[in-house]
Amino acid sequence: MLTKKLGLLLVLLHLSLIGFGQSDDALKADIDQGKMMVRIAELEIGTDYLDEYLEILKEESEASLRLEPGVICIYPMFQKENPTQIRLLEIYANKEAYESHLKTPHFQMYKTTTAEMVKDLKLIDMKAIDPESMSMVFDKIN
Repeated sequence: MLTKKLGLLLVLLHLSLIGFGQSDDALKADIDQGKMMVRIAELEIGTDYLDEYLEILKEESEASLRLEPGVICIYPMFQKENPTQIRLLEIYANKEAYESHLKTPHFQMYKTTTAEMVKDLKLIDMKAIDPESMSMVFDKIN
């Protein structure tokens, strides 16, 4: 596990030096124009891998939010009665932000290190009913 953490640290350091993605103004414009990409990911994790998977997922989702301006939300959660059933609410400023996310070293590390842990994966594209009120959700947290 220490090797994985060191590898992730090096990847994150590299990303902080190179930067990537659209300008903040362009991302805000896409959000304001309703171009957000919203998805729910449904995963089933093997029981033997649950603790390790959760640790890796927490690191990846935090890095995505911190390093990628186009990642608006990656909110991981699990079912109370069945913790191997993971759900992620993912919101990206636009499709380009999502595609950029898939190419990042931290996502690639997550994907390769958890491949054998994931028993099932469903990606469900969603459409926001009221994207204009989205900012109110996040304002309440502050």
